[in-house]
Amino acid sequence: MSDKIQRIEYFYTIVPNKTGSGSKVFDVLKAEGVNLIAHIGFPICWGRAQLDFVPSDREKFLAATKKAGIKTVGPKTAFFIQGEDRVGAIADVLAKLKQAGISITALQAVSSGEGHYGAVLWVKPKYVAKTAQILGLS
Repeated sequence: MSDKIQRIEYFYTIVPNKTGSGSKVFDVLKAEGVNLIAHIGFPICWGRAQLDFVPSDREKFLAATKKAGIKTVGPKTAFFIQGEDRVGAIADVLAKLKQAGISITALQAVSSGEGHYGAVLWVKPKYVAKTAQILGLS
């Protein structure tokens, strides 16, 4: 099986970096039946955290966050990579981007524990089209 790479839309929100802030957002998404392909959360500055969401249904996600008064930014573009877990899987993708002179903004990858992996890759907006071309998406 070869890697599957797709361009994805993500949205983000900023929350206080304190116990329960992220849970409140997830409670809303769960109550509204929103499924996520991926989620990444991280601190951005003293007392604040950014939560990135890749919803499987954009409209459902936006309706849920609007209904709950959760301010989101996006859509923004990233890349979702899935494949068989193996040594060097992400290194191969990164080598292609390095050769093209594309700097990566962020990368999150995880093994499913069942022989597969998934990753979300971010590049600056000015590199999205070139990255898509290099990864065989355009």
